[in-house]
Amino acid sequence: MTDIKRFIKTLFYFATFSSISYIILVIIGGTINMPFISANVKYIEGPQGDLFYRTNEISYFKNVDVLFSGSSHTYRGFDTRIFKDNNLGCFNLGSSTQTPLQTEVLLKRYLDSLNPKTIVFEVSPIVFSSDGIESTLDLIKNTKNDIYTITKLITFNNINTLNTAIFGFYKDLFKDKYIVKDSIRLNKDLYITGGFVQRDMAYYKPETIEKSHIIVNDKMLEIFDRIINNVRSKGINVILVQTPITKVLYNSYSNINAFDSIMSKYGNYYNFNEILELTDSVHFYDEDHLNQKGVVLFDNKFIEVLEL
Repeated sequence: MTDIKRFIKTLFYFATFSSISYIILVIIGGTINMPFISANVKYIEGPQGDLFYRTNEISYFKNVDVLFSGSSHTYRGFDTRIFKDNNLGCFNLGSSTQTPLQTEVLLKRYLDSLNPKTIVFEVSPIVFSSDGIESTLDLIKNTKNDIYTITKLITFNNINTLNTAIFGFYKDLFKDKYIVKDSIRLNKDLYITGGFVQRDMAYYKPETIEKSHIIVNDKMLEIFDRIINNVRSKGINVILVQTPITKVLYNSYSNINAFDSIMSKYGNYYNFNEILELTDSVHFYDEDHLNQKGVVLFDNKFIEVLEL
């Protein structure tokens, strides 16, 4: 055996041994809470939010009229009960700070089974400015990990996503499926079957918000392009919506018109901050989330404007 072949063989064995050892160390460290390991394993035992319940009941929804996708504005803004009352079957596939990176993975997992006629993409300027790390950790913790976790979600230059994914695959071996039969109380939230989360009634107290400039992440825009093209190639209707936020927050964005221009290029884009007149102290519970009064007004206007 030549020296180069011997070197390659030794390097292969070393890399394999090191990788297996690292995986074992992460699992042990995460399990027994070793500080120097667990600090970089962002995995908390038990259901950690509504996404856990959403993905556990999704298999019971087929051939929906409308699929909602996006950030917390989605699962806190589109009330599945209101759409059901208007004879529209729907599912809300929103997740916290969901960027196009996580949207693409969720659609790869669930689009074919849900088989929607229309997909409503909630597009938030903040989400398109994000690096996607927070929402990636949310998916790893609260969904069943698969090949897309490895090929799409893990950022290898971020130790948190790598370690949490390793530990997530391990914990998936022991996860039980939770059947959602009725609404579920989550502290101040009520999870409603179909994916909506209703916040206990509260009212926002307006405050001053400093001006900020939206910087769209080119990577997120590239992924979003791919998503839209893929969905439309399947003959699915696409609608883009910027959901209502408080005026004080909306007016703090110095270049919101530039973001509108980007989204308008995709067609069927509606900025409801320019369509629906709401009051900050009446229709919101914080600076960028509607309370239930606001949700009812928004959803009914949405149905009226789009004639779904």
